[in-house]
Amino acid sequence: MRSYSNTYIFIFSSIMVIAVAAILSVAAMTLQPFQKKNVEINKKQNILTSINIESTATNAEELYEKYIKEGYAVNSKGELKEGVDAFSIDMKKELAKPLEERSLPIFVSSLDESTQYIIPVYGKGLWGPIWGYVSLESDLSTIYGANFAHKGETPGLGAEIDTKSFQIKFFGKQIFNENGKFVSVSVLKGGTADPNSKYEVDGISGGTITGNGVDAMLKDCLSSYESYFKNIKK
Repeated sequence: MRSYSNTYIFIFSSIMVIAVAAILSVAAMTLQPFQKKNVEINKKQNILTSINIESTATNAEELYEKYIKEGYAVNSKGELKEGVDAFSIDMKKELAKPLEERSLPIFVSSLDESTQYIIPVYGKGLWGPIWGYVSLESDLSTIYGANFAHKGETPGLGAEIDTKSFQIKFFGKQIFNENGKFVSVSVLKGGTADPNSKYEVDGISGGTITGNGVDAMLKDCLSSYESYFKNIKK
């Protein structure tokens, strides 16, 4: 059996490590544009879902251009922030900043001869982050549609937030009460929400912590836009 010196083994191993690293680096650089494109398409699909437009990876960009009329960012006072690309804003990073330093993205759509305002939301579930988009009717209080997603909630329990049967519960609910006070929409323990309430929905049985996360996410994110909503209403 042939034996090799330690020097030979070291050189051979070094060459192999460098070669594999180079191949992986080239592959990562080659695939990066495709990965970025896929992320953009997925984001557009989620925005469209929040206004109840179903799309595929093939037609998402076409439908986005058709229905999403504009996107911009505002500050906590509801003032327009010039030179900020709403689509590229990372809500996780923005929510980590003090409220007065945040760039808050807004997307505007046009359906059925009316205008919808789409707000991104981001929060924490039981096992990881949860996120989504909530669209409001032109009164900036009535929820037109909602789309939620998660990274690792429990299948059959908290993971149900990404199903239509859960999301549809928010349709027609109000985030401002009759006196114009921001109240958001409360996600209550399954079976305890008042069916006649404009401000409550039932959570998922067995998914209370995730439901609490959705509740907090809506309150935290939507309240950041309160000044903007009031400015538009005026």
